[in-house]
Amino acid sequence: MDDAAPLEPATTTAAAPLSQVELDQLTDQLVEKLKTVFDPEIPVDIYELGLIYKVDVSDDKDVVIDMTLTAPGCPVAGEMPGWVEDAIMEIPGLRSCKVELVFDPPWDPSRMSDEAKLQLNMF
Repeated sequence: MDDAAPLEPATTTAAAPLSQVELDQLTDQLVEKLKTVFDPEIPVDIYELGLIYKVDVSDDKDVVIDMTLTAPGCPVAGEMPGWVEDAIMEIPGLRSCKVELVFDPPWDPSRMSDEAKLQLNMF
């Protein structure tokens, strides 16, 4: 048997994992902020339009969002990720937010919520 000293746990600066309550509260705040960003050509927010594909939150409260646009040639393609980042960073305690534009899978109206379809008279 080896006489080596037992290993001590490494000290790290990583944040403690978010509790389920914290994660639930943060999720509600994220959705609330995403609903404040609108596609200027469609009178519906980007969340209800189904433009948000994924939201990841690290234990350090770094947020990464994958989103798309209704069309790759959208005239605000260069600006909308910044609008989303600005809205998300209004949430107290977040460290960072990065928005990635993705086009796979392509967006189509089936991604819209019933609320968005109702607003656009698509029923």
